[in-house]
Amino acid sequence: MKTRVLLASLATATAMVFALPAFAADSAQDFVDKAAIGGLFEVDSSKIAEGKAQDQGVKDFAKKMIDDHGAANAKLATIAGEQKLKVPTELDAKHKADLEALQNANDAVDKPYVQMQRDAHSEAVTLFESYAKDGDNAQLKTFASETLPTLKMHQEMAEKIASADNASSTTSSTTPAVSTTDTTNPAAPVPGANSFTEDQAKSRIQDAGFSGVSKLTKDDQGIWRGQATKDGKTTTVALDYQGNVVAGAN
Repeated sequence: MKTRVLLASLATATAMVFALPAFAADSAQDFVDKAAIGGLFEVDSSKIAEGKAQDQGVKDFAKKMIDDHGAANAKLATIAGEQKLKVPTELDAKHKADLEALQNANDAVDKPYVQMQRDAHSEAVTLFESYAKDGDNAQLKTFASETLPTLKMHQEMAEKIASADNASSTTSSTTPAVSTTDTTNPAAPVPGANSFTEDQAKSRIQDAGFSGVSKLTKDDQGIWRGQATKDGKTTTVALDYQGNVVAGAN
């Protein structure tokens, strides 16, 4: 009886030993799959953005993504080949859909491209950090560790571009503008039928960076007027029918 139990235990231990390489290969393969698909998407989406983006800063960023991720993809392929691991050569369904949306966009691709880069690099940093720490393949762990600083740099660049764009949008939203090509920006809110409710007007003003919005009333020109605070100073504020927010308006 004891002999049978001992043999059974040895058989189980032997099975575990032979199972470990399979588990390690699967884990390494999973990393290669995700890293390779992510890298392909970075390059392919950046090639589209380099040709279709309007902002030169976005074009320059796209060029850097093509160069850096192209080099990383080649290095990953070399290591994976040495480790007898397969490297995906096509995108998965999700990334294909994102790429098609970018390629077929009629409007400027700057914003959607930058957002895709923010999302992609957030995922990549998480993947590479995790594998650099707990990965099961020494060469791939080294690759993940060495590539991680570049990914974090890309992530910071994408965030800065997005922040600059948001700041520009905020500035535009606080400056009155008329959507006609032959009219210059007026120095006061634009009169017109205003469809904003009081709550919507308050929210719009707050989105423009103001707090403590109060005493909102709509005048006979369709302009919401009230008081608000910004940078520690209380001022009059107005919102016209176009959604322009004007501080210090009379």
